[in-house]
Amino acid sequence: MSDKSSAKINRLNRIAGQVRGVAQMIEDDRYCMDILHQIQAIKSALAKVETQVLKDHAACCVAEAIASGDEAEQREKFAELVELLERTRK
Repeated sequence: MSDKSSAKINRLNRIAGQVRGVAQMIEDDRYCMDILHQIQAIKSALAKVETQVLKDHAACCVAEAIASGDEAEQREKFAELVELLERTRK
């Protein structure tokens, strides 16, 4: 596993711990605003992991498709990115 992968796995494990913490907060009937702040922190942390995965995809998979000179592969990788961006807008 690469250092980049390890960093992402560590972040995801921390996020999982935060999610468990929020579940405990709800079970403990904690103040709603405290719960909402924790949920916002989780969303922000997850967005950072998503951004890193997207950057890695562009740096690796998309770059390889461009370097290959294979137009079909290039169109496929571009279409994947467009589809992803379209889904995140909904």
